[in-house]
Amino acid sequence: MASEPLLQVRGLKVRFATEDGTVRAVDGVDFELERGQVLGIVGESGSGKSVTALTVLGLTRATNTMFEGEVVYKGTNLLTMPERQLRAIRGKEIAMIFQDPMTSLNPVYRVGKQIVEAILTHEDIGKRIARRRAVELLKQVGIPNPEQRVDDFPHQFSGGMRQRAMIAMALANNPDVLIADEPTTALDVTIQAQIIELIDRLKDDFNSSVILITHDLGVVADVADEILVMYAGRVVERAAKRSLFYDSQMPYTWGLLGSIPRLDQPKGGRLASIKGAPPSLINLPTGCKFRPRCPHAFEKCAEEPELVNRVEERSHLDRCWLPVDEKRTLREATIKGEVAAA
Repeated sequence: MASEPLLQVRGLKVRFATEDGTVRAVDGVDFELERGQVLGIVGESGSGKSVTALTVLGLTRATNTMFEGEVVYKGTNLLTMPERQLRAIRGKEIAMIFQDPMTSLNPVYRVGKQIVEAILTHEDIGKRIARRRAVELLKQVGIPNPEQRVDDFPHQFSGGMRQRAMIAMALANNPDVLIADEPTTALDVTIQAQIIELIDRLKDDFNSSVILITHDLGVVADVADEILVMYAGRVVERAAKRSLFYDSQMPYTWGLLGSIPRLDQPKGGRLASIKGAPPSLINLPTGCKFRPRCPHAFEKCAEEPELVNRVEERSHLDRCWLPVDEKRTLREATIKGEVAAA
């Protein structure tokens, strides 16, 4: 008998009441995370990626927030769990690497002290033992001279080293689930590759599952097992990595793939781009939410497509009315930028 997924998100909706109207930040998201799996969540800013992750951790609870659905971790719905119980899970069993380590690390406390505090919050051990563990964690994430650097302040670390320190803090209590929210933002490409490789290696060392959030499909190309593409608060395509890269079914995904530099493109050529901007989450368009930006939209797109399987591979889901055979003809031209948005 197959074991239950470690984390299940079912029909998750997150809405924020504002003076301008209700923001539908997350609108019916479903996914499962198996033990040891790397799940990539990809999309432009404002697509609902980070809000989904923050809601899993219970960090979007406020008087103006409305929830629907379930976030089931080890058989328990985290959305209905009291804050006190959730705090025992947050940081210990489910941990998060935030986007900007410079604002996530407290500038007036030494890096080692902040890691020690993360350990002592969840474990009844002495400060000396916790400090030794902090040094060992800094060593595991590749910080040179960890015995000395443990007493440095965040401003004494480079951007890449601050991100490594954040990873060390997230792994301090051997979490089952590690959520990495744009962990390579503002880092150069060499450091980006090192950070992604580090997360992938530490996933095995700590036996953790990973949710990797990014706007760049190139970031998840090597490490993700499954990829969710989000747009306007909902999942528009979901597939195993290879299927998504080689047989993507959603024009929005084609646009994201077109923004990645390719070796088969002419040198000095322009990357393809998605015309327009993501829609307002207060006033969403009717029908397919990508329709106003899609170069292939037709009459049927005025109706809302469901996230269903439309190809032979049953685990490949998408929200697009285009016939499968027509998609295969259009996809490569769109990715190469040969099809302009209408």
